[in-house]
Formats: sequence, C-alpha cells, structure tokens
Amino acid sequence: MKLKLVAAAVLGLAASGLAWASSPFVIKDIRVEGLQRTEPGTVFSYLPIKVGDTFTDAKASEAIKSLYATGFFNDVRIESSADVVIVAVAERPVIAQLEIKGSKEFEADQLKKALKENGLAESRIFDQGLMDGAVQELKRQYYSRGKYSVEITPHVTRLERNRIAVTIDINEGVTAKIHEIRILGATSFKEADLLELFALNTGDWWSWVSKSDQYSKQKLTGDLEKLRAFYQNQGYLEFNIDSSQVTISPDKEAVYLTVNVNEGKKFTIGEMHFAGDLKLPEEQLRKLLQVKPGEVFDREKVNGSVTAINDRLGQDGYAFANVNVVPDIDRSKNIASLTFYVDPGRKTYVRQVTITGNNKTRDEVIRREMRQLEGAYYNSANVKRSKERVDLLSFFETTTVETPAVPDAPDQVDVNVNVKERSTGSVTAGIGYGQGEGILLSAGISQSNLFGSGKAAALNIGTSTTTKTAKLTFTDPYYTVDGSSLGYSIYRTSYDPSSTSTSSYKTTSIGTSMTLGVPVTEHDRVSYTLGIDQTRIGLLSDSPQRYIDFVDRYGQTNVTVTSSVGWSRDTRDNSLWPTRGYLMGVNGDLALPGGDIQFYRMSHNESWFFPLSKTYTLMLSGEAGYIAGYGKTKDVPFYQNFFVGGIGSVRGFESSSLGPKDSNNDSLGGTRKLTATAELLFPFPGMRDSQSVRLSLFADAGTAWDPTVSGSTASSEYRYSAGVALTWLSPMGPMKFSMAMPMHTKETDKLQRFQFQLGTVF
Repeated sequence: MKLKLVAAAVLGLAASGLAWASSPFVIKDIRVEGLQRTEPGTVFSYLPIKVGDTFTDAKASEAIKSLYATGFFNDVRIESSADVVIVAVAERPVIAQLEIKGSKEFEADQLKKALKENGLAESRIFDQGLMDGAVQELKRQYYSRGKYSVEITPHVTRLERNRIAVTIDINEGVTAKIHEIRILGATSFKEADLLELFALNTGDWWSWVSKSDQYSKQKLTGDLEKLRAFYQNQGYLEFNIDSSQVTISPDKEAVYLTVNVNEGKKFTIGEMHFAGDLKLPEEQLRKLLQVKPGEVFDREKVNGSVTAINDRLGQDGYAFANVNVVPDIDRSKNIASLTFYVDPGRKTYVRQVTITGNNKTRDEVIRREMRQLEGAYYNSANVKRSKERVDLLSFFETTTVETPAVPDAPDQVDVNVNVKERSTGSVTAGIGYGQGEGILLSAGISQSNLFGSGKAAALNIGTSTTTKTAKLTFTDPYYTVDGSSLGYSIYRTSYDPSSTSTSSYKTTSIGTSMTLGVPVTEHDRVSYTLGIDQTRIGLLSDSPQRYIDFVDRYGQTNVTVTSSVGWSRDTRDNSLWPTRGYLMGVNGDLALPGGDIQFYRMSHNESWFFPLSKTYTLMLSGEAGYIAGYGKTKDVPFYQNFFVGGIGSVRGFESSSLGPKDSNNDSLGGTRKLTATAELLFPFPGMRDSQSVRLSLFADAGTAWDPTVSGSTASSEYRYSAGVALTWLSPMGPMKFSMAMPMHTKETDKLQRFQFQLGTVF
C-alpha cells in the first residue's frame, strides 16, 4: 500500500523549505492511530474535517493545529491512502503520581492545591510548560513567607503505559527577616512615630507569633495605605508615596524596605457645597457632616460624612446612593473647599429576604429578628438593625448581609443574610481553690438554641466541700409572635460547712419561678417574675447570736413568695464581642405578704462599650444593690444578702468573700452592694481579626456592707484590684482566665490572684 505524506509538524516543514502538496480528494474514511487513553470520539470532535469533505493541504494544516491545541498530544501526523485520511498521534503522558518532599512551612496538601490550580495534578496530562509555571507559583508561595532562598527542583520519572511520576524536592532555606525600614522625605513627623503605624517591623517580643518581621507584599500595601491615611487625616491632602523599594541581601536572609514620600502642604477646609439631586434639604445634609470650615482637612471625617449621607439616603429607600467629594484646592492659601456631589439613584424596594448557612437553626428564628421586610422600601437602618439582632442571638460566629440589585429590575434589591453557625450547646466546668474549702467544682449543661428553635434550656450543678446547687431553667424567647418571652426555673441549694468550719449555719433551699418578658421598644424590655422559695436553716454550735435570734423569731423553715419587676435596655452591637452600645437594667424584688418573711430588694446594673479604635474597646460597668425588710419582718434574711468577690465581680479575691465577716472570718454578705469595673478590651497579639480570643486590662472595685454590723461601712469594706484577663471561645468551650493584683487588702481577706473558668461545647 502506497502512503502519501500530506502534512506533518507544519512548522518543521516550513523551516526545511519543503513545499510538497497532494492532490485534493474526497474523504471516504478517517482512521486514528496511536491512541492509548483518549477516545477516538474526542479526536473526531476536534477535527475540522469529516467523511465526504474534499481534503486539501489547507485542511490538513488546520486539523494538525486543532489537535495540537487540545494539549493532549506531543506529535500529530496526517497521512492519506486510497482516499482514506490517517491521523497518527503520540499522546502526552499522564501524571500518575505527584509527591512533594521537604515542605515544612506549608502542608503538602496546601501546595498540591496550588499546583492543581495551575494545571498540575494527578490524572492530568503532563505539560512541561505547566510544570515550569507551577514551580514559579510555589516559589511565590514561599516568597510570601519570607523564604527567598527556597530551592524547588522537579523530577520526572517515566512509568509504563505512558505515565509519569512527578516528585518536587523543596529546600526551604531560611526565613528572611526585615533588618531595616526607612521612610525618606518625612519631615513633619518623626520616622519612629510613623513606623508605629506599620504592621511590619524589624522584630519585637511577639514576632515569633505575629511574623511581623517577615516581609509580605500584602502587609506592605496595607502599611502604605495606613501611612497615606495618617497624613491625609492630619491635613496633608496631596500626600503621595513616590516609591517603595524592597532590597534583599546577597545571602537572601535580610530584607531592607525603603519608602519615599512627598508630604505636600497642610490644608484646612474652606467652604462646603452640595450639588446634584439632593432629595433632602441642604440643612439636614449639613448636620450630617463631620467636618467644619476652618478645621484641618481630615480624610477619615470626610469619608465619615459621605457614609452618613449615604446611610441617611438609604433610610429613605435609596439603596444605591452615591456621594462623591471633589476638593477645590487653593494652594496659595492652603485651603481645600469641598463639594459633595449627591446621586441618590432610584428608590428601591426589597424583593425578597434570603437566609443561608443555617443548617441547624430554623429559618423563622432568624426571620423574626429581621427589621427589613420583603415588599417594603429598602431602609439601610433596618438592614443594619436586622444584622445586630441576629448577632445578639449568639447562635452564629459571623453574620453577613448583602443587598444585591435584582437583574433587570433597577428599582429592586434582595437582602441576602448568610450566617455561620457556632456550637450553642455547652457543658461547662469551673474549678478553683478556696481557703478552708478545698477544691471548688461546678458543672453545667445548656443549649441556647434547642433543636434550632431558639428556645433555651440549662441544667447547672455546683459542688464544693460546703455547697451543692442544682438549677434547671427553660426559656421560650418568642412565647408570643410579638416577642414576649416565657421562662421557668426550678432549683435546690444546700449549704453545709460542718466539715470545714468556714461558717456558722447551714441551709437547704428549694424553689421555682416563672418569668414573662415583654418587649416595649426595639431596645427595651420589661420582665415580670413570680416565684416561691422554701429555705430550712440549721444552726451550728458556733452560730452568732444574730442567727439564733433570727431563727427564734421566724423559725427554722421559711416560705417566701416573691414578685419581681425588671426593665432592661440593650443597644449593643454584639452580645459576645460588643464594641459599642450599652446594656442596663433595673430590677425590684418584693417578698409578698402571706409568706413567712417580707423584704424588698432593688438592683441596678450598667455596661457601656466605647470604641476607641478599630481594635480597642473601653468597657465601663457597675452594679448597685439594696435590700431591706418591711412589714412584720424587721430583719433581712441573712441568706438573702449580697456577696461580692471572684471572677464575676472583684477579681483577685475569693468568690463571695468580700464584706463583713463573723468571728470565724466567714463572710456574712451585706444588705448594700456596689461594684465597678473599667476594662480595656483588645485582640490577642497576632490575632487581630479573631472572633474567639480577646485580652483585656481591667480595674475592679467593689464592696458589700451592712449598717447593722458594727464597723461595716462602704468605705471600710471597699476593695480594689487590677490585672489582665483572657477570654477564649475555644473549640472546647468558653474559657476565662484572670491574673489580678488585689489592693486595699486586710489580713482577713481571702485572696485568689489567679482565677479561671473552663468549659466544653458540643
């Protein structure tokens, strides 16, 4: 059989100068030879010719180009014999194995994922060009970690059936450290002060965790933006970064950064004007401005003004309002006049609200917190408040709300709420050590989102040498559709210090209560509680006379019927990690006539959160309490007194140990109570964006006193402490640690400088 070579390696023919042409013919059949893995149908799908076509050299060249372009073949030849076209191919090998050796900085799977994104992976066709590109990508990965001396060597081993094994050997080398950062051209501020703005530095005590001394292009970009923002916030409107240079030492172990800046002149704000379709009276818009004529230009305040105008227009339904600020610069006077161009866009409606990410939580639990309704005008304030209310549920790690435009409907948007659920069930445990009491243990099991319904149930148990408690609670936060809540609790508490001689009485209490909560406004809530308690008192041989007199007067067993009314207001932006807003409450308890004992208790608490910056929050909190008898009861039941001390009030002192004491140095508690805390909250170093770990510096103060106890006054019982605390929402559950320095102490005080509480979630 005589074969005619029609075309082969077109570029090779051109280079050799051969120009042989076959006579055109009608294709009677097409055969494919050389296939091992590729299906013939795949080849035919890429061929630009078919049976019945007239075959020419031009079509042969086109067919070869098409098959080469698939990337499946190393060689393609087309021959003809008796009007039959023969396509002969040599397939490229397939990667059967891909192994990475020597990687310590990255997990091997992480690097394999990066290689796969660049086309290099097991079961894929091997291409040397892709291999070279993948090696460069790996180097970029290592360069981002400061390893500029990394050496990456690929090895290709041939296997049977046209397969290969790829092994990539990595010698990571050493991590290059930043040895110097220079800012040239800065004259208005000290270089050291400007470098404090940078996340990158030449190393500090925390660099082994934060990696702040390792160069990163992303970090440098962020640092330069911080530098630009700082200057423009100080009035340097035309500040410019001329260049940033990164130099690596010959041994690739040291990095030197040089930033060249041009400060420009310092500007003040001149006149301010509005232009465009304002939609609102200019007087209202001017009230939203955070800048005033004559002030130093401040980019942050200008941007804040733009945000305030956008938000205000958003409250009227203008979801896509756009405000641009154009400065008119007078360089001779260093004055920048500002014009705010307002484009409100179309007034928009909300087509639908979509909830995603709630695998456990029912849709209705989230929807009932939404203040932006479907079919209503878009309102940015309602959207923001909806997010805050979902965050306040504490069921989710993150909540994001997006308002994309509806395609082909310029006057409609969707509200898409995406949540990431957190574990809402917990088994908590606390452990401590008390003088005279030994090991203190507590445990509890709770579920704040029972079966995804939003209902809460909890069982808490505590035990120590002296005290045993058990309490079961259940709360339905939406007992009615308008948000009224209903809760129940039942408890049993026994206190018996006989084995430790730490106190001079023992009690056993059993009780139950029911609470109805009614929302009054968006942030305010009123609660009503009715409860009954039975307490049995046991006297000991060393009981003080006041306890003996109380039992003689009212008996060993007392039944108390209590009614409570409370009011609370919560404007916090988040219940777990609040950064702004406040939580306050007032509560009044009344032991009703008809019970064995009558008394009333008043309490008030407040917690305020002030954002000092994007990372620092100041919390100020306090609590006050007052209890007194009335009616036939002239004495306050000593077991109803307030107790202060411990990780929940004044840290550094043993729990419930502050206040007046008896002759055995045991705490009596007080009929008056005052506590106050100032706490600076900030992220753990190197974990700025973490929503699970937070540090704080705190100062606590508190007292409990009783005017009927000789020498017990607010000033005499006041105690102070200061220290550092850590809160960690760990995978095992919430953990709290504090190290405190007690102050204004007395010899009789029971100190506990280190305190912690541990838990685990399920």
